[in-house]
Amino acid sequence: MVNYQEILDAIYEKLQKRVDKGTVASYIPELADVPKEKFGIYLNRINGDDYFVGDWEEPFSIQSISKVLSFALAFSKLKNQVFRRLDVEPSGNPFNHLSLLEMENGIPRNPFINSGAIVIADMLISLLDDPKNDFLAFVRGITNDDTIQYNKVVAASEAETGYGNYAAANLLKSFGNLENEVERVLDFYFHQCSIEMNCQQLSNAFYLFANRGKCMQNTTHLTINQVKRINAIMLTCGFYDEAGEFAFEVGLPGKSGVGGGIVALLPNEFTLSCWSPGLNEKGNSYLGMLALEEFTTQTNLSIF
Repeated sequence: MVNYQEILDAIYEKLQKRVDKGTVASYIPELADVPKEKFGIYLNRINGDDYFVGDWEEPFSIQSISKVLSFALAFSKLKNQVFRRLDVEPSGNPFNHLSLLEMENGIPRNPFINSGAIVIADMLISLLDDPKNDFLAFVRGITNDDTIQYNKVVAASEAETGYGNYAAANLLKSFGNLENEVERVLDFYFHQCSIEMNCQQLSNAFYLFANRGKCMQNTTHLTINQVKRINAIMLTCGFYDEAGEFAFEVGLPGKSGVGGGIVALLPNEFTLSCWSPGLNEKGNSYLGMLALEEFTTQTNLSIF
């Protein structure tokens, strides 16, 4: 029998000793001040106990991890119509590059690069009566946790400095792939990215992707086919131009955010969240990537 707590404790102790813990994201001012020594891990087993270590209770801005949740909500409502406005191919470029978007006539490569997530935000604004509150209610519902909130200071910080996202949104608008006004779409998008969770809440939020579309309250939000597709896009596109490396080293579907969070899952088995705000050169959590690699190596648990 696998001793999960012993494995998590050993990984935490080993990685905490590393001098190099990456570099905290500085282009979003509110993220620049988070101490990079912070490090937490939380394992939620689908049919078993939970295990955790370190700063797992401390909330952090989930940033691009939220793109999976917004895509899931849009996919659940629009079904395959979502793919009329975006693709499912890896970009091979950083998350904020615009060159492919222009070459491919305003159709984002996938829903997890910034331009793709902005298109999803546009879809949700058209679908929902009260987009920001309705999306937050969806996130709270799948986690069974009404304490989850937007960090409005982080959202304002992103709005003040998100010139690349304004460029992407305007480019999408010029190609006719944005129905609503740029400012309204980006206001929703910046709030979506500013959602704060701790490692436990993040593991709980992704439970439905490991549990055949059913959240922790046993409510069905997605079909099995939709879950399969979302997990496939996470595997191939969840880490931008480091997605191949993550699949090679870790072997799980997952998603990262520049707030230092990473969540990964093994269908029918577990969700696993890590938080360490220091990033590697690709914009993914430095210790988080190492922790997940260690975990799958020591447990021999992956999709492969």
